[in-house]
Amino acid sequence: MPTHNSGGFCIFGLLHTTEKDSSGMIRVLHTADWHLGQRLANHERLEEHRAFLTWLCQTICDQKIDLLLIAGDIFDTGFPSNAALKLYYDFLREIKDTCCRDLVIIGGNHDSVSTLNAPAELLRHYKVHVVGGAPANCQDQVIVLTDDDDQPKAVVCAVPFLRDKDVRLSVPGETSEEREARLKQGICDHYNQLVPLVQHFKQQGIPVLATGHLFAAGGSGSDSEKEIHVGNLGQICGDQFPQEFDYVALGHLHRPQIVNKMPHIRYSGSPIPLSFSEITDKKQVVILEFEGAELSSIKELPIPCWRQLVRFKGTIDEVFPKILAFDNGDTALPAWAEVQLQYEHNLHDHTARLHEAFALQDQVQLLMHRPLRTIDSQSLDQQVAPEQDLADLKPKDVFLKRCEEAMEQDTYQDLVSAFDELLELMPQSEDTLAPVTAAADKALL
Repeated sequence: MPTHNSGGFCIFGLLHTTEKDSSGMIRVLHTADWHLGQRLANHERLEEHRAFLTWLCQTICDQKIDLLLIAGDIFDTGFPSNAALKLYYDFLREIKDTCCRDLVIIGGNHDSVSTLNAPAELLRHYKVHVVGGAPANCQDQVIVLTDDDDQPKAVVCAVPFLRDKDVRLSVPGETSEEREARLKQGICDHYNQLVPLVQHFKQQGIPVLATGHLFAAGGSGSDSEKEIHVGNLGQICGDQFPQEFDYVALGHLHRPQIVNKMPHIRYSGSPIPLSFSEITDKKQVVILEFEGAELSSIKELPIPCWRQLVRFKGTIDEVFPKILAFDNGDTALPAWAEVQLQYEHNLHDHTARLHEAFALQDQVQLLMHRPLRTIDSQSLDQQVAPEQDLADLKPKDVFLKRCEEAMEQDTYQDLVSAFDELLELMPQSEDTLAPVTAAADKALL
């Protein structure tokens, strides 16, 4: 239970002020892609996520945030663990008594629509507005936020991740180009149908924001995003979002970025690095200020790092001293390392020395070991690619490898397209490769 004190309370361990800003501005914080419950190489990330949510609660109070936008992928899977669910609900319980009057949460491609929507009616009483999936009535995506006098102060077009069935009808015999065009048009049409519903608010000088969980054209991804819309065919450009939107808060890409050089359309990125491909990313949230309908300020606020992800690459003689010299600084949790160990012979001996190095270094833990076999006559650029463990592969990677093994090249594209559609209908299948492998074998018999 919260511990009440003068002017504040605590669940995650920090005392928060609830003093309101009297300037009349509307302050908005945009975040996305929490992926609560995510595991990296079978290691839990709960400590990092708990630290982030504690920091976020304090930041909301320090920055006097009125509206919190969470642009999808709250959870890493459609069936989140009890620990992940507890983090989520503890956070919502804490936020409801702060200066933040409203939360708008949309579902992402990793989220289960039913899991997010189940408590939506109850949460609405606490001004937590949840849109887990595209509703039958588009009006249900238009959320009007009011002030103390029950007057509109902002409008959010809460568009969640749009599944294939939400934006187009299947047409037998259509080409991949026709399908791509229909998919893009379906996404654009979905946003455009919201414009008449917000026009009268625009005329009153009330800011209109929108959300989305998609892959915008020109975006830079990492290794940890799941493909959506069949190989990310459904990419739309920044200028295809309606001009009526004063800000578009996007989720799905884990690197913070602006879309098409349009500062009011952007990805906040994930709060923690979700794979080793994100180790150089600067994690952040985005804070907006509105004066009336004018977006007067956009600020990128860095998120502290609670656990470093590091890479070591080279021969054992090169890697060994680097591991011993590693300095974790003031980071709260031990670092996790991926090692790409180059060797020619006797991998067992090199691996033994590698473990010896980590035994001598208590600031970093070995998480992934990817041996790189070299041959005397080859340069480093000609090295054989590291062997991959089945657990490191995505379902589509497994399916493609099975197709390549059983069929001739360029004869299985239709089968791959059908598999892509199956993945979109089964977001939870990322958690296990066994059913996917079995389905691949059955399809190719």
